[in-house]
Amino acid sequence: MHPVLARVLASRGVGIDEAMALELSRLAPASQLKDIERATAVLADAVLAGGMILVVGDYDADGATSTALCVSLLKAMGAHADFLVPDRFRYGYGLSPEIVEVAAQRRPAVILTVDNGISSLEGVARARAHGIRVVISDHHLPGAQLPDADAIVNPNQPGCPFPSKAIAGVGVAFLLMGALRGELRARGWFGAARPEPNIADALDLVALGTVADVVPLDANNRILVEQGLRRIRAGRVRPGIAALITVARRNRERLVAADLGFAVGPRLNAAGRLDDMSHGIRCLLAADDAEAQRLAAELDALNRDRRAIEGNMQQEALAALARIRLDDGDLPSGICLFDAGWHQGVVGIVASRIKERCHRPVIAFAPAEAGSDELRGSARSIEGVHVRDVLDAVAARHPQLVRRFGGHAMAAGLTLARGHYEAFARAFDAEVARVLPDSARNPVLVTDGELAPGDITLALADTLRYALPWGQAFPEPVFDGEFEVLEQRVVGEKHLKLVLSVGNSRVIDAIAFNVDAGQWPNRSRRARLAYRLDVNDYRGVRTPQLVVEQLEPL
Repeated sequence: MHPVLARVLASRGVGIDEAMALELSRLAPASQLKDIERATAVLADAVLAGGMILVVGDYDADGATSTALCVSLLKAMGAHADFLVPDRFRYGYGLSPEIVEVAAQRRPAVILTVDNGISSLEGVARARAHGIRVVISDHHLPGAQLPDADAIVNPNQPGCPFPSKAIAGVGVAFLLMGALRGELRARGWFGAARPEPNIADALDLVALGTVADVVPLDANNRILVEQGLRRIRAGRVRPGIAALITVARRNRERLVAADLGFAVGPRLNAAGRLDDMSHGIRCLLAADDAEAQRLAAELDALNRDRRAIEGNMQQEALAALARIRLDDGDLPSGICLFDAGWHQGVVGIVASRIKERCHRPVIAFAPAEAGSDELRGSARSIEGVHVRDVLDAVAARHPQLVRRFGGHAMAAGLTLARGHYEAFARAFDAEVARVLPDSARNPVLVTDGELAPGDITLALADTLRYALPWGQAFPEPVFDGEFEVLEQRVVGEKHLKLVLSVGNSRVIDAIAFNVDAGQWPNRSRRARLAYRLDVNDYRGVRTPQLVVEQLEPL
């Protein structure tokens, strides 16, 4: 192992043997998931009886990949399976009573939720009233009361010993389908006419959903993502994901986790944000390249529309931000933003962008629908503030303010009445101020130290890029150092292209995205950089390149 990689892993508190142990055999076993045996029994009963299993998913990338995974594997196991994903603009999130009424028209034997359901008390009750059995597969944090489902598979429910609490919804679905195959095998369901499917063929979906949902890449999640990436690079990838990689202009054979998070995932998410996630799920389920390419092109067009809407909303959010600064010029501890013209499918991205700029927990709100008195908000948080717990505390102290909420430590969603917005904004700010550590109020960029000039090479860039997957809570290495600036010019209107000197008169290219146009370019001959060592692949020529995270003139 390259000593720089060993140093990077040590700084993350991970031993070399642990970090590189990425075999599927090291996954935490599905048998450790509470209720897994009860869930597989309910599903297996439906399979053997020929009853329909209706998969009810969520409208983000995790929900879409979870839905496609379950539908494809259930059908491969000989089940009668279909899917239903709520329209976020009509039904909102989760297994609501309204979406159960839609589902009941298809007369399913079982509703299987994926990436949702843990907070669907009323929806589960409505399904049971229709005589429909319900299996919940989810990973979100539960509330004080659990739904009265036939089985709940969620590592975060009380009493579940499964060690990877950070697993995404698609990871839970993957383990559930593997356990179901084992149950059907035990019942003698498979044979020459009905062969067992290879569950590992779904790991391309697991990798995409896990990275796109921005869950922490703990040891378990790193295995799932790495195994999926290996299959994608080797060409063992379903047509829909291959087509999304193509429209995102990424090289499938050199794909890394960041490509899934920043290029492939957003195109899949665009369907749920602006239209209907059924389009994204159908892309993932496409049986041939032509259909997949057509659907991927539609998703790419939706993503371009999403970027345009987001750009306008972000400018409006920044203007609103300037108006809510406190008397001393500082910002509230917790920021709420609302505009009656905002698109509810894009508020999560806007909240994320403002959070990055202000380093505060942010909730962006939009009207639920025309003529409604309800607002839907999307929250994004920073390290040190568990935003779902903050919402829970606000709801406990002010039970009249929040109608529904749910989510994770770093992201959550909620609904409230328009007339309660100002009171909620004050309550949110007060609760964040109560729990926000002083040390978390200003952003700190942590690096992996300096690189020796002899280490700034294509070989090390490749080693760091492909050694293992980087992502949330397991960040890609960032180094720092001082460089002589030989050339600097603006490209693409807001990005700075640099040519730097790296010891002994060697030169290397660097790129800094979204620089301050008032500060760069300038006459500085030296600069201090925090950067990632990356690879620039231009017309088949691969060279090392520094991707600048922070840039200071000297």
